[in-house]
Amino acid sequence: MKILKTKKSRDQFLTILGERSSGVNAEIGQRVQQILYDVKKSGDKALIRYTHQFDSLKIQSVRLPWSEIVRSAKKADRQILYALKHSAQRIKTFHLRQQEKSWFYSEGKTVLGQIIRPLERVGIYIPGGMASYPSTVLMNVIPAQVAGVPEIPLCVPTPRGELNPHVMAAIHMLGIREVYRIGGAQAIGALAYGTKTIPKVDKIVGPGNIYVALAKKQVFGEVDIDMIAGPSEILIIADKMAKPGFIAADMLSQAEHDELSSALLVTNSVRLAEAVQRELKKQLKNLSRKEIASKALRRYGAIIIVQTMTEAVAFTNRVAPEHLEIMTQQPKRILSGIRNAGAIFLGEWTPESLGDYSAGPNHTLPTGGTARFFSPLGVYDFLKRSSLLAFSKNEFYKLAPTVKSIASAEGLDAHKHTITVRENFKRE
Repeated sequence: MKILKTKKSRDQFLTILGERSSGVNAEIGQRVQQILYDVKKSGDKALIRYTHQFDSLKIQSVRLPWSEIVRSAKKADRQILYALKHSAQRIKTFHLRQQEKSWFYSEGKTVLGQIIRPLERVGIYIPGGMASYPSTVLMNVIPAQVAGVPEIPLCVPTPRGELNPHVMAAIHMLGIREVYRIGGAQAIGALAYGTKTIPKVDKIVGPGNIYVALAKKQVFGEVDIDMIAGPSEILIIADKMAKPGFIAADMLSQAEHDELSSALLVTNSVRLAEAVQRELKKQLKNLSRKEIASKALRRYGAIIIVQTMTEAVAFTNRVAPEHLEIMTQQPKRILSGIRNAGAIFLGEWTPESLGDYSAGPNHTLPTGGTARFFSPLGVYDFLKRSSLLAFSKNEFYKLAPTVKSIASAEGLDAHKHTITVRENFKRE
C-alpha cells in the first residue's frame, strides 16, 4: 500500500486510476459487437448456442420455469432468507420516498405541466457467473416495482445449470416470473433487440462483467441503460481520531471485490496512515480472498497525506468516488464541501457494507469518476416524463407575436405559418 505525500504523486496516481476506468480491451469490444450482431440476426438460436459455449449448459428454451425457481428457493438458508426479507423492506421504504407525481399549473386559461409514467418494460441483468448476488435482485427490482413498471424480465446466467438458492429466493420473494437463464453480452442483446421468446425492453439495468458493460454501452440508443459500471471503489476521509482497524476493514471490503478495485485513505495524520498500513497487512492474512485484495491494494490502493481537510475535500471531489466514508470528529463539516460521490457514509459506525445490503439506499452507484454526473439507481430511473400544454384561443393570441418573432429569426417559415394560419382564421 503506497503512502503518497506530494501533489505530484497524487496527480500521477489519479492518472493511473483514470486509465483503469477508461481502458477498454479492443478485442473484447469487437467480440461483443459480433455477439450482439449474432443475437440480433439469429435470436433464440444464438442464445442457446452461446449458453452452451460460455455456461457449459445445453438448453432447449432460454426461459427458466417458475417451478424451478420455487424448487431452488426452498433450499435457501432460513437465516439468510430472513435477512433478505428484512433488507427488502428497508429498501422499499427508502425508495417509496423517491416516487414522483405528475404536476400541472395554470396561467389564466393555459394549462402547463408534466405527466409522469413508468416505463413499460425494463430488463434487469443479475450476475451469476463468478459470483451470485441476491442483493442485486433486491436493489434493481424493488425500485422498478415502486415506480410501477408492469413488466420486469430478468436475465440470470446459470453456469452448468446451477441455480443459486438465495438469488432464486429473492426472485421468488419479489414475484418475478419472467426469468431467462442467459448471461453475458448475448443477454444484453436479447433484451435490447428482442427474440422470438424474449420481447424487446425499453431499458436495461444491472451490473455485470466487462462483456456486459460493453454490450450495454453498444446498445444504448436502441434502448436506455442505467450506467456503465466499472470496478468497485472506496475513499475514506479520516483524521487522527479515527480507528485504524475500522478504516483497514472498510478498505478491504472493496479491495476483495476485484483486482481492479480501488481503496483510498485521505488523511492529515501521518501517524494514522502508518497505523492503517499495519492494520491492512494484519487483516489481509485472514481474508479468504486475500490474493485478490492484496493485488487491488498494490495496484489501485493508496494512502494520501494532505495538510488540511480542505485539501482532502478537493482531492475527493476530483476522484468522485463510488463510496465515500467520512471518519472525522465533525463529519458534517466535511460533508458540506463534497460535490462528487455516489454514496456518502458519515461516521465510524456507518461502514459501506451497510449500504451494500440492508440500509435502504441503492447500492448500484456510479464508478470511475462518473459520480460527477451520474446518480445512484433509483425510482426516477424507471420513469419517463411527457410535457403537457393546453392553450385557449385567447391565450394563443397573447403568445403568438413572440413565437412568430423567434421563428422568423431562425428562418423557419413553416413554424411561423402554424401561427399565422390561426391568426387568419380569426379574421375569416
